[in-house]
Amino acid sequence: MQFILGLKFCGRFGLLLGLLAANAPARAQFSGPGSEGAALAPPSLPSLLPGGLPVPTLPQSVQQDILQRMRDAATGRPPGGPLPAPSAPAFPNPPGTATPGAAPPGTAAAAPLAGGATAEPLSHTEIFFAERLGLALRQFGYDSFTSTSRAPSQSGALPENYLIGREDELVLALRGRTRATLNLRVQRDGTILTPDLPPIPAAGRTLGALRADLEARVARDMPGTEVFLSVGQVRQIAIFVAGEVQRPGMQTVTALSSVLDALAQAGGPRRTGSLRAIRVEGPHGRRTIDLYTVITGEGAEVDLALREGERIIVPPLGSVVAVAGQVTRPGIYELPARATSAPLATLLRLAGDPLRPAGNRFLVQGTEAGGGRSFAEIGPRDAVRRGDSVLVQPGADVVANQLRLAGHVSAPVTRAIGRGGATLRSLLRDARLVRPDPYPRLSVILRLDPATRGRHFVPFDLARTLEGTTDLPLTEGDEVIVLGNADIAWLASPPVQRALRGEAPQETACAALTQLAIASRSAPARFAHARGAGFPDIGAPACPQLFLDYPQLLGFLLDSAVLLSGEVRQPGLFPLLDDTGLDLLLAAAGGATDGADLSAVELAREPVDQAGAQPLTRLLLDLRSRNFRAVRLSPRDVLRVPRGFSDRESGPVVLAGEAVRPGSYDIRRGERLSELLARAGGLTPQAYPYGAVFTRDSVRRRQQEGFARAARDLETSLVQVAAGQAVAGGRAQGVDVGSAITAGRELAASLRQAQAAGRMVVEADPVQLAAHPDRDVLLEPGDLIVIPKRPNEVTVVGAVLNPGSLQFRSGWRANDYARAAGGAQRFADTGRAFVVLPNGQAAPAGLSGWQSGGPPIPPGSLVVVPQDPSPYETWGFIRDLTQVLSQVTISSAALAVIARELR
Repeated sequence: MQFILGLKFCGRFGLLLGLLAANAPARAQFSGPGSEGAALAPPSLPSLLPGGLPVPTLPQSVQQDILQRMRDAATGRPPGGPLPAPSAPAFPNPPGTATPGAAPPGTAAAAPLAGGATAEPLSHTEIFFAERLGLALRQFGYDSFTSTSRAPSQSGALPENYLIGREDELVLALRGRTRATLNLRVQRDGTILTPDLPPIPAAGRTLGALRADLEARVARDMPGTEVFLSVGQVRQIAIFVAGEVQRPGMQTVTALSSVLDALAQAGGPRRTGSLRAIRVEGPHGRRTIDLYTVITGEGAEVDLALREGERIIVPPLGSVVAVAGQVTRPGIYELPARATSAPLATLLRLAGDPLRPAGNRFLVQGTEAGGGRSFAEIGPRDAVRRGDSVLVQPGADVVANQLRLAGHVSAPVTRAIGRGGATLRSLLRDARLVRPDPYPRLSVILRLDPATRGRHFVPFDLARTLEGTTDLPLTEGDEVIVLGNADIAWLASPPVQRALRGEAPQETACAALTQLAIASRSAPARFAHARGAGFPDIGAPACPQLFLDYPQLLGFLLDSAVLLSGEVRQPGLFPLLDDTGLDLLLAAAGGATDGADLSAVELAREPVDQAGAQPLTRLLLDLRSRNFRAVRLSPRDVLRVPRGFSDRESGPVVLAGEAVRPGSYDIRRGERLSELLARAGGLTPQAYPYGAVFTRDSVRRRQQEGFARAARDLETSLVQVAAGQAVAGGRAQGVDVGSAITAGRELAASLRQAQAAGRMVVEADPVQLAAHPDRDVLLEPGDLIVIPKRPNEVTVVGAVLNPGSLQFRSGWRANDYARAAGGAQRFADTGRAFVVLPNGQAAPAGLSGWQSGGPPIPPGSLVVVPQDPSPYETWGFIRDLTQVLSQVTISSAALAVIARELR
C-alpha cells in the first residue's frame, strides 16, 4: 500500500519541488559567487504530503531522496545532476571572439540532442572547451552512470572463491543414509551449527574451501552420506561512498556487489569528479581504480570487488584534454591520475583513433603563460598538456585517382584509375552504361590541367569508341560526358537561337544561355554559321540538365557544330570532329529525304587560317553517286541539301459547297480553277457560281493588316481631334467632341476585332471560264472555294426601319428593297449606300433622290445603308472609314456564306 501511495506522490512531487525551490534560495548561504560548495540549511519535510500521505510512513530511502532533491533545487542544480550549462556554438569562432547570443563564460545551458531531446546540461569543463572549439563535447565515461536503477539482485550459482561472511545463509543438503536439508545462517562468531556435527568455522572462508571441509567431515563422521552446499541468501553490507558523486553517503549493497554497483547506487560520479583516481580504502588496505580501463576494456585487470567496511572516495576531476574533429569518439578525456600531460597517441586511442588511417593533421590549441591561446601542429608522439584541445583534420582532403562518367548514361558513376591507367574503352567497356539514343558523333572529356588547374573539353567520337576502333587515355580527375540526341536537338531550339542573336534569355536559371548571349554580343561573327539556318521560333523547351551542370559546354558544342539544313529528316546543328565524313553526319540526321536534289548540294566553309581576311567559300557538290564518305567536313561548315524541282505545290486547296465531288485537292504548279472544277466532276444543278466565295491566305493577311492600319489611323486622328488640331475653322463648334471620341474608340476596337476573310472576286461559272480563259484564276496552296446554293433573298442592313432579309423579286432595285424594309431612317446617309453583290463586288445603291435606284439586284445581294456622319463630317477620318467599313461588310458576308456551306 505504501508503494502505491509513493507512486501517487511522485506525480505531485514536481509542484512541491517548485514551491520548495522558490523558498529555499532565501535560506541558502554561499561561500562565494558560483561556488558549488554552498552551505545550505537542510529543509525540513512537511508532516503531510499532497494526498494526505504522512511522511514517516515512507521508507527511509525515499525520504533521503526527497531531501537530496530539495537541496539540489535550493542550489539551482537540476535533481540528480550538475549545474546547468550553456549550449556551445555550432561553428568555431576565431580566437578572442564571442558567439552572438551565447551565454557568458561560467553560465550553463542544456545541450541539444537529435530528435529534439535535451541531454544533461553542460558542465563547467565542457563549457570551457566549447568556448574554445566552438562545438559542444561531452566528458567521456560519465554516461555509463546515467541509469538510476539500484544494484541488481544476484541470482544463479556463486563462484567458488566467494568469501563467506556473517549473516550469510547457507543451504546444506545431505543425501544417502542420512537425508536432510538445512538452512544455516553464519553466526556472529563466524560458525555454522548443524545437528549432527560440531560447530564449523565459516566466516572468512571461501565457498569452495567450506564445501571441501564439510565433505571431509561428513565422509568421516557420517559414512554413506553425500553433502551438497550452496548459498541461499547473500548478506547485505554497508559501503560509504564519498566525494564527487550525486548522492554521497552510506550505501547498502550485497556482498557480491562491485565498486561499479556502489557508484551506481550513489547516482554515479559527477562531472566534477575523477574517473581515473577513485580510491577504495578499508581494513584490507588501499587501492586506486581507473574506470577508463573498465569502460574502454584496455589495460590491466582492475579489482572491483567490495569488502565489508570499505569506503569509496571519488576525488575532484584531474587534468583533462579535448579531442575533436575526425575521430571515432570525440570528447573530453581525463589524463591518468596525477598526470599533467600524455602522448597524443594515447589520447587518440581513447578517442577511438582517427577515422582516416593516414594523412591526418593534428592541430593543438593550448594556453600561453599569459593566458592567451596558441596553436601548433604536433605528431602522435608529442605530448598534450592539461587544458589543450586537439583538432584532428585531414592533411590534404583531395580526391586522387578518380574518374567520372556523366551525362546521357544510365547512372553517373565514379571509377578509379587502376595501376595500369585507364582509357575510354576500359571505362565504357559495358555499352549498357550508355542510355538509348546517344549522340554518336561527339562526346567530350572535361579535363583538368594539373599545372594551371584550368579545365577544358577534349572531344571524341562516341560511336567509334563503343565499336572499339578508337581509344583515348584518361588522366586523374577526368569527367567523361556523354551527349544525348535530345541535348543536340536543343542547339537548334528557339532559346538558343535567341541567345545567338544576343538577346537576354528568358530562362534566368540556365547559365549556359546567359554565357552564350554575352559571347554572341562580344563576337557576333563567332556563331555566324549557327545563325544561318533560320530555324522557326516555335516553342520554348527547357534547358537540359546537362547544360545546367556544365554551362560552358554549350559554346564549345556550337563552335564544333556543322549546320545541316534543307531536305534532311532532322535538320539542325551537329557537333563533330574535324575530318568527319558526310555519311556519318547524314546518319546522325536520319538521312536525306526522298525529294532531295543530290546534284546540287551546297557546302559553305570558312578558312582555317588566322589571316586578316576570311572569305567564305561555297561549293556545289554532285552527290548522286551517294559517295558521301568522300566529303570530309570540319566544324563551322554549313551544308544545305536542296529539294528537287517538282510541279506539285506544297499544299492543297479546298473545294466546298455545290460541287459533285467536294473535298481537299492537291494541285500542281499553274493549275487553274476550271481544271479543279473538272476534277471535282463539275457543279450541281443547285449551284450558284455567281455567288462563289474564293478566299486566299495572302489576301486575308493584307486585309487584316489594312484593318489594323485603319484602327491605328483612327486612334491617331482621335488624338488630333482631342487636341483641337483636326477641326475645320468653326464648323465643328457646338459639337460633342467627347461623344465623337468615344464612338471613334469603339470603332477602332471593332476594327481590331474584325476578322478578314481574304475574299477575291473570281469567275466560277465553268461556261464563262471556257468562253473567257483570261478570267480563269491560278490556284495557290491554301485557297478555299465555296460554291453556294442559289439563294432566294436579298438582305438589307444599316439605317433602315426594319433591317432583315427579303424575298428576291426579279427586276427590283436597291430603293425597292430599302422601301420594303421600312425606308431609310432620319439620320441615314442614302448618298453613301452601297450594295454587296453575291460575287463580292460592291457598287453604289443609288438611293438618292437624283439617282434612279441603281441596277436590278441579283439574289444573294446585301444592301447597306450607313448612318449620316454629320455633324462629324468635318473630320476627314470619318469619311475615310467608308472604304474600310465596306471591306469589313464584304468580309462578314463572305464568312457567313463559308460558315453556312461548311456546316
